[in-house]
Amino acid sequence: MRKTVGNEVLGECTVDQAYGGMRSVSCMIYETSLLDPEEGIRFRGYSIPELQYGGGSPNPAPLPSAADGEEPLPEGLLWLLFTGEIPTEAQTTALSKELADRSTLPAHVSEMIKGFPKGMHPMTQFSIAIMACQTESKFQAAYRDGVHKKEYWNYWYEDCMDLMARLPEISAQIYRTTFHDGERAIPLRRWHPWSRRAACVAEAAPCGQATLAAATTRARTTAPTWPA
Repeated sequence: MRKTVGNEVLGECTVDQAYGGMRSVSCMIYETSLLDPEEGIRFRGYSIPELQYGGGSPNPAPLPSAADGEEPLPEGLLWLLFTGEIPTEAQTTALSKELADRSTLPAHVSEMIKGFPKGMHPMTQFSIAIMACQTESKFQAAYRDGVHKKEYWNYWYEDCMDLMARLPEISAQIYRTTFHDGERAIPLRRWHPWSRRAACVAEAAPCGQATLAAATTRARTTAPTWPA
């Protein structure tokens, strides 16, 4: 694209727009989503209702949902963002399993979360825990070993997948430690989708008895008010 249209002008920018945070200025190539001020957001050309209920083009099928659910699974949307294609149920299930396989936290991160001072804001804990996962970075190891920059993206992808897979575990451990006794839920099963893992690891009940809605409601009713 840069070879064919690299010198084309995208538009103009006024001083007011610069002071206003570059609002309405076309200054980035971003293929995965488009936010229209009137229509709303589209992911790879699909509107949210099209992803929920189908009818989009070129693939009219909706994103796959859980067997006992109605809304699309996050893994389906992730597949769409990565590939530009609506995944099949089998592809979505395979991605769920891959994220589950990547979800184990480094032991030092779990111990660190348990040792955070009482009263530390959950988002502060969240940020620190994410940064502490750097010790497992595949990119950092490859960069240290002198990998060519053309191969950087492979290791960025691996690190992004690892981080996304670990987010439910990180947030759940912070939630359980901050608002409850710190005890973990019954271990998850490898075939559970990402959103169900996020709900179950935060709950103290067996995973078959917990839902994302139940976990969200519990968090809202038991958590104290934190300053922004």
